[in-house]
Amino acid sequence: MVKHGIQRKIQYGILVFLGLCFLLPLLWIILASFDPNAQQGIKMPSTWTLQNFKDVLSDESNLRSFGVGLVLSGGQAILVVAVSVLAAYPLSRYEMRFKKSFLLSILFMTALPITAVMVPVFQMFLFFKMQNSIIATMLFLTASSLPYGIWMMKNFMDSVPIDLEESAWIDGASVWRGLRSIVAPLMLPGIATIAIFTFSGSWGNFFVPYILLQTPEKLPASVTIYQFFGSHGMVEYGRLAAFSMLYTMPSVVLYIFSQRYMSKGFSMGGATKG
Repeated sequence: MVKHGIQRKIQYGILVFLGLCFLLPLLWIILASFDPNAQQGIKMPSTWTLQNFKDVLSDESNLRSFGVGLVLSGGQAILVVAVSVLAAYPLSRYEMRFKKSFLLSILFMTALPITAVMVPVFQMFLFFKMQNSIIATMLFLTASSLPYGIWMMKNFMDSVPIDLEESAWIDGASVWRGLRSIVAPLMLPGIATIAIFTFSGSWGNFFVPYILLQTPEKLPASVTIYQFFGSHGMVEYGRLAAFSMLYTMPSVVLYIFSQRYMSKGFSMGGATKG
């Protein structure tokens, strides 16, 4: 019993330590964003102010970077969900000759680091004169997220009983109508899960837009956040913290509104056989 108690204390101690590692940076961001004289260390502001937020929101380049980020991340999430549903349907419902090989290839591509393909991708963008294009960058981000999206969507679709579709087919519904009216509504938890993970991954992606987009006006918020680090070592900590607070809002709001679907998605509860 004593040994078991010591093990539990060690486990809780490790969890508390990990929690503090995440909590302390978040606490600094919250306090520094309201501090007119914010520094690197965590301290209570002597005076609380919203001036840091006003400075960030009054800068048109900051607002434009948030808009570009929403276009990139939102467009990518929509495309990934749409293409993944269409690609996962035959993989889930039909028996194909090379189905297993294709699924293993998808599984391999989910583990492929994006940094390993950026050099040939950049050369391809130069060859087709697509560099500095927001649409082309969105399509590349979509392609890089599709292996994960298809793999996960196929697993979610497997949980939807095919008997429901067969009943709809008997009533005269087409395959497309069954997918749109039967399968998709039952897969909302899975769709929400994939959309949120895709959006969050793209929203925090610095490397890809930094390489493929050169014009400052086309850079998303994940890149322009580095404007607060001056070239001579001067850092505007208050504005940096305020920008960081605003930067986290889209992902937090999206998660809050989709939390009900997310919990069902993680439990693979898209549908159950009755």
